[in-house]
Amino acid sequence: MRQIKLHIALSFTLLCIFSALQLYPPQILKTFELKLSDQMLSIRGQQPVDPRIAIIDIDERSLQEIGQWPWPRNRVAELLLNLRDSGVAIIGLDIVFAEPDNASPRRILQNLNLPLDIDALPDYDEIFNQAIVETPTVLGYVFVMENDQLHSEHRPDTHAIILESNKPPQSLVLNPHRPILSLPQTHIDGLFSGYINTLPDIDGTIRHLPLIMEYDGNLYPSLAMEIARLGMGAQRIQLRYHHQFVETLLLDSLEIPTDIYGRLAVNFRGPSFQYPYISAVDVLTRPETLSLEGSVVLVGTSAAGLLDLRSTPLDSVYPGVEVHATVIDNILNQDFISKPSWALGVDFVTLCIIATAGALILSVSSTLISACLALSSLMCLLVAHYYLLSQQGLLFTTLTPSLLLISHFVLGTLLNHHQDQKQKNFIRQRFERKVSKDIVNELLTHPNLMLEGSERYITIFFSDIRGFTQLSESIGSARQLVTLLNRYMSCMIDRITHKNGTIDKLIGDAIMAYWNAPMDDALHADHALNSAIEQIEALQQLNADFIKEGLPMLSIGIGLNTGMAIVGEMGSEDRSDYTCIGDEVNLASRTEGLCKYFQSQLILTESTYGELQQRDLYQFRPLGLLNVKGKSHPVRFYECLGLRSQPWCNYSENEDAQLNKALEAFQAGHFQQALTLFRRLDECFSQHLYQLYVQHCLDAIRNPPTDFNGTLTMTEK
Repeated sequence: MRQIKLHIALSFTLLCIFSALQLYPPQILKTFELKLSDQMLSIRGQQPVDPRIAIIDIDERSLQEIGQWPWPRNRVAELLLNLRDSGVAIIGLDIVFAEPDNASPRRILQNLNLPLDIDALPDYDEIFNQAIVETPTVLGYVFVMENDQLHSEHRPDTHAIILESNKPPQSLVLNPHRPILSLPQTHIDGLFSGYINTLPDIDGTIRHLPLIMEYDGNLYPSLAMEIARLGMGAQRIQLRYHHQFVETLLLDSLEIPTDIYGRLAVNFRGPSFQYPYISAVDVLTRPETLSLEGSVVLVGTSAAGLLDLRSTPLDSVYPGVEVHATVIDNILNQDFISKPSWALGVDFVTLCIIATAGALILSVSSTLISACLALSSLMCLLVAHYYLLSQQGLLFTTLTPSLLLISHFVLGTLLNHHQDQKQKNFIRQRFERKVSKDIVNELLTHPNLMLEGSERYITIFFSDIRGFTQLSESIGSARQLVTLLNRYMSCMIDRITHKNGTIDKLIGDAIMAYWNAPMDDALHADHALNSAIEQIEALQQLNADFIKEGLPMLSIGIGLNTGMAIVGEMGSEDRSDYTCIGDEVNLASRTEGLCKYFQSQLILTESTYGELQQRDLYQFRPLGLLNVKGKSHPVRFYECLGLRSQPWCNYSENEDAQLNKALEAFQAGHFQQALTLFRRLDECFSQHLYQLYVQHCLDAIRNPPTDFNGTLTMTEK
């Protein structure tokens, strides 16, 4: 009976605590709740999209073929006119044209102040404005949310009739500071428009889109809301308030479930690129191939350089334009995710059921049965909430009742254990002198698995400071040397651990690390390479600080290799370490050693190169096939020159093609041809790599090898 009372008291206490957390959740609980909902959406998988919605993509191919952004406005006007001629119903611009077109001929001559008749010259802004008028275009603009001490002369236009019921003096509808409009909106009255803001949650993920914002006393719709309104032929938007909260948002008779701020929870259809993406260059050059009759199209970009990529629950790199497309899809097809007003009551009832059931189960059941029931209850809760979210579009709080269930089981088990220990101590006091201590204190033995290792497919990292011995001699002071080395190590280690790397050991001035152990990392090669690039870039700033302090600069070499290795706790029972061993580890060390020979900062093997899932982000230069010391088979190596967007040195496609041709000639044993090609490369680009191969070609011509297999043989580590 006493045990039941204790469990009832525990249940009541936990119910009060978690009910308070349910009503006033701290930010960390909010974040984890959002992540849990994200996982449910991810498990749900891809959903069908509305075939009437398409995206005109200013993608990398468009930028390569037409030129860098921004394009001349006459080219954008041509894009809009081609879409109109293709039968498009609505065009939404997820782009803001806030500044005049400096590429316009008339504007160029105006700036030159030449005595010429410029009125006959084309004005690209006028051409663009005329295209806006002649096409079913909805312009996008941006609201500046924070006070930047600037003010806008113009206000956005809206054709929607927006009514408000029970409007309070101060509502929770978002209030931006000022708009940044496209130029046509400041010159032409009556244009359709909507703001394109996508406001992330505190963790940087887009989960909601504000459908309505209030600026200067007036309500304005988002681009997606305005396009959906036009697509449905609706005229009226009605906003109903309950105190300060947004209670209901109606589009004519369609009720759109929003939160208290007027934000719609975006029901994402899957990862990025779910909707048809049509390259903008195809619209401009091959409009006759388009099949867009009656479609709603959004003009936006997926090009990384234009910085319109967002993080969503289902994809960390998601084009912002597709967020608007998804919201339009949700509204047109009435496929919403929402947390109904009565969800709070259901959540509280769930807490009460869990607390009551927990008290009964833990007071009468064994630990094993309690664990099974608790696990089953948790699974039922998760499955039920998953079903309601994925099939019914209803969102309930999952984390708080789950934590209550887990906490109840853990604390209840500890309470039972405490009661059991009190009973055992009582028995011990009674029977210690009647039976042996060996019987009273019976020991449970278990196999010692501490030293057991396992094979893991990992990416291994080695780095080393170049000329550290001479550096030590030049500094002189041991204290200064240790201080400098500690600053360097701290900077580098932060970059490794930040990218999910595991520090294996520090060997003097060298660092050994690896990825994909002990935790799985699907992008281990990319994370290792990213970490290496960040370390090299961070060293530049560190060296700048060293120079100011009168300290010598540091230079490093980094080697990466990917392969199978033995990973685990290794050593003796008294002294051991979690480390990795194997042939691939040795190859990673040899790879780092090649940096000195090739005068490179970062070299990786072909296995790491092949494992990269985001290879297009990086700039590589092939180094050829090498026989490194300790390896019986040749290995192909690559030098990484940093990110493709910010390489450490210029390396064009033309140079890459010439280098590959020269390496092919060398590996085929055509040394004279290879010599000519490498000399030409060195004359044009003057790289140590080409000078090395020139010397190897000359040596091979003077002393032709007998069993040449297309490789260079490294005789040093």
